[in-house]
Amino acid sequence: MSENNINMKDFVIGTFVGTIVGASIALVFAPKSGKELRGDINEGAQQVKNRAGDWKEIAQEKSSDWKDKAFTTSVEFKKRAMDTTSNITKNVSQKTQDLTKKTQDLTKSISTKFNNEDKTLVEAADSEK
Repeated sequence: MSENNINMKDFVIGTFVGTIVGASIALVFAPKSGKELRGDINEGAQQVKNRAGDWKEIAQEKSSDWKDKAFTTSVEFKKRAMDTTSNITKNVSQKTQDLTKKTQDLTKSISTKFNNEDKTLVEAADSEK
């Protein structure tokens, strides 16, 4: 994309310079008096100035459009990132709660099983005495 912008810029500059040089040469070699020639040169310069003003306005409009598009796109990306982060946070929180509950249930189950086995061993030891 950068190379395309450079090529476009070079084209516009070349067109602008070519227009000025071509108009100047045509005016210099035209069979007119000095006063007429100066008037034509001034008129040509005024036309170039007007065109440059038009190009400036077009460039300003396009840059404003690009700025607005960039702002809109950045707002959309920010919202997506925040939504994604929020969803991930909720999922992690839910998974953590589920894992904590399973760990507690397993601990309770193991504790109950060991307590029952301890009672059985104590009863067996008491019966052997």
